[in-house]
Amino acid sequence: MVGRVRAVLGLVVASALAGVLVTAMFTPAVALGGIAVGSSLEAFDDLPDYIKPDTLSQTSSIYAQDAAGNRTLLASFYDQNRQEVGWSDISQYFKDAIVSTEDPRFYVHGGMDVQSTVRAFVSNTVSGGVESGASTISQQYVKNILVQRAEAISDPTAEAAAYADATATTADRKLKELKLSIGLEKEYSKDDILLGYMNIALFGGRVYGIQAASQYYFGVDANALTLAQAASLAAMVNAPEALRIDVPDNIAANTARRNEDVLASMLKESAITQAQYDAAIATPVTPNITESSTGCQTAAAGAGFFCDYVKNIILNDKTFGETADDRANALNRGGYTIVTTLDPALQAAANQAVTDYVPSSMSSVDIGGAFVTVQPGTGKIVAMAQNKTYSQDPSADPATNTAINYSTDAAYGGSNGFQNGSTSKLFVLMDWLKSGRSLNDFVNGSNNQKFTASNITNSCGATVNGTYTAGNDAGESGGNATVLSQFEDSVNNAFLNMATKLDLCDINAIASAFGMHRADGAAMDTGLYATVLGGNEVSPLTMAAAYAGVANNGMFCTPVAISSITDSTGADVAVPQSTCTQAIDPTIAQTALYAMQGVIQSGTATTANPADSTPHFGKTGTTDAEKDVWLVGGTTQLVSASWVGNVTGNVSIRQTAVTGGNDVTVRSGLSRLYVWKEFYKNTADARGGSSFPLPASASRGSGSGSSGTAGTGRGTATATPTPSPTAAPGGPSGNGTAPAADPAGTPAAVPAPTSTPAG
Repeated sequence: MVGRVRAVLGLVVASALAGVLVTAMFTPAVALGGIAVGSSLEAFDDLPDYIKPDTLSQTSSIYAQDAAGNRTLLASFYDQNRQEVGWSDISQYFKDAIVSTEDPRFYVHGGMDVQSTVRAFVSNTVSGGVESGASTISQQYVKNILVQRAEAISDPTAEAAAYADATATTADRKLKELKLSIGLEKEYSKDDILLGYMNIALFGGRVYGIQAASQYYFGVDANALTLAQAASLAAMVNAPEALRIDVPDNIAANTARRNEDVLASMLKESAITQAQYDAAIATPVTPNITESSTGCQTAAAGAGFFCDYVKNIILNDKTFGETADDRANALNRGGYTIVTTLDPALQAAANQAVTDYVPSSMSSVDIGGAFVTVQPGTGKIVAMAQNKTYSQDPSADPATNTAINYSTDAAYGGSNGFQNGSTSKLFVLMDWLKSGRSLNDFVNGSNNQKFTASNITNSCGATVNGTYTAGNDAGESGGNATVLSQFEDSVNNAFLNMATKLDLCDINAIASAFGMHRADGAAMDTGLYATVLGGNEVSPLTMAAAYAGVANNGMFCTPVAISSITDSTGADVAVPQSTCTQAIDPTIAQTALYAMQGVIQSGTATTANPADSTPHFGKTGTTDAEKDVWLVGGTTQLVSASWVGNVTGNVSIRQTAVTGGNDVTVRSGLSRLYVWKEFYKNTADARGGSSFPLPASASRGSGSGSSGTAGTGRGTATATPTPSPTAAPGGPSGNGTAPAADPAGTPAAVPAPTSTPAG
């Protein structure tokens, strides 16, 4: 009881003394005249008793992670470059340097150092101004907390006002700081206060806290600082901009402050020996500036575009804040550890394949290339590569650098997408099968067909204005052949003919169930051309995810890029989850997969066949004017969309010769196939891949030839089909004419195609 009374009396006395001394310190002439002291004491008593340190602004980091759990840093984001660390993570040299220099009686006073305050009062009285503030470490910590609160305000006007209030050289501000520091000392231990101060302090620029300062200025962790290094950093805290040593002109001033104030104070306070002092004095200030990896341009293996996609997920999702400013603050100040779905080995392989076969720039075409891979059953995005270097630097060469992510939608990377061509025929095929028809049904794929509103059904949209005709892409006659054969050869008119027996609304419903949507956010065009021949602009990610749903027995999973997020305290933060829905009956999906295996084995994508023991499936696509070419497909484990095309313009990709990274001249129409093949043959197929289940009613080597069965036989059918000629790339033409077939280039280490690639 006696001790408590003494403590209370001590606080009252300290409060009264603080009010008098602070008022005198800031207004010495007035105080000496006996004026204003009483009002200051009243103001002091009215101030809050206690301030609770806030969660500090900390760096958020984005990581890739392999199957073993090993993480690879992609990039960091921060307003303040800070990594909060514990007591044992900081060199004792630095702790001693701060206390000896800034507040030698730190461990004995109660938040206000009376001796220092009296000394400041005398100094200010003699000078007639305010030359000394006599701040203890506790007071400096309080000031930094108030500054941090101001800087966390998103409104610029309110932030400026709060910052001015936290840093004003006035008696009122000093009284508030002193009262709060006395309350702080009642709530926290001395070591906790010193630790908080070391983690919050500014060390120049955007470098905050001793850990980030140690790493940035000397390339070491805070617990590994030498005496000379620790003293050099301690020298910065009261003049962080003037004494920061990443500016060569500041090194002399930093050295003087280190030697004459910091090291001298440490020796005076017996924190170091004379020998240690002499050795440190003799050590030159030698910075080892180590830049932190801030922004997605630092991501390795071409992962900058994926990193930017993850950043945009956070900036767009209200999970991370109600407003755009709130979400930006969460990323730049929240100290998030963001573990993504990106697989470093697969990313490196995808990046290498794109680099090998798609130039970063060409004089004849604004060339773009993207390759994105999704895991069936989880929706995880494991690779995302592009033929450009990710950069937001306005001075970077725009021919080879961009911040636009070709793999994603406009809201997540700035791209409006690309027409997907004959890859849309997959959805026509699945509706054909859903209606009870068969892969072995015969359809007419000849060029002489006309399509009008009278023979097209679209129960939820427009059909055709006037008469629509389309050429088969390579000018092949098409003829009367099985659906399976027409699909493998990607015959345009065969699928347009099939659509006349279906409802375009049903085809588009299936596409929608597999996540198909325009990259620009507009409604999908559901007309004949767009539905059957791929006239909507979509992203490669959308295509990869849709085809992954087919590989997953018809269950579509929305793509996801983030596995987990923890905040600066280690607490879990909610992240967007993949939603999986059964988009179509598994037997239909299996039948479609069966057909797509033929595309790789004997159809339009034979050039891409890795010809190893892993089963593959896929579908090619070429758009009107041949401005975009695709291959989408993969294995049961990994599904990829490979796109090469015009970023802007309408230059024929198939008629544009390019030089690949292996110094082999190939056609751009084939490069999408070579990229896909290299990725699977060299890396992805090592992850395995199961055989695709045969459709329930498959009969290899025979078929019904009628419309009422689900037979899927590959080979001959009960009726004798008209042989289908070898097809060239099948995509929309729309004008009744057909381009010439594309000759196959033969790059080193890549076998020549056994048939002309199509689709």
